[in-house]
Amino acid sequence: MSTVLKNFDTWKKFLGDRIEHAEKIGMSEEAIANLAYEIGGFLDEKVDPQNEANRTLKAIWDVGDEEERKTIARLMVKLSKQSS
Repeated sequence: MSTVLKNFDTWKKFLGDRIEHAEKIGMSEEAIANLAYEIGGFLDEKVDPQNEANRTLKAIWDVGDEEERKTIARLMVKLSKQSS
């Protein structure tokens, strides 16, 4: 997974593919957004950003409150769906 995190476009494609799979197995948009929020929290706490785009996203995540972070997660889902 570390290779995926080094390139933002690769990360979006990876996430988009996972979202497409989740939709195919019947996960709701809300469930996917909640999962993206949880993954965002995990990445924030456990993963050192590997590129400028990820560092910027982390900085935005860090200054956001819970609702803003949920919005970021939903927007990442939407962005990633366009990349798959």
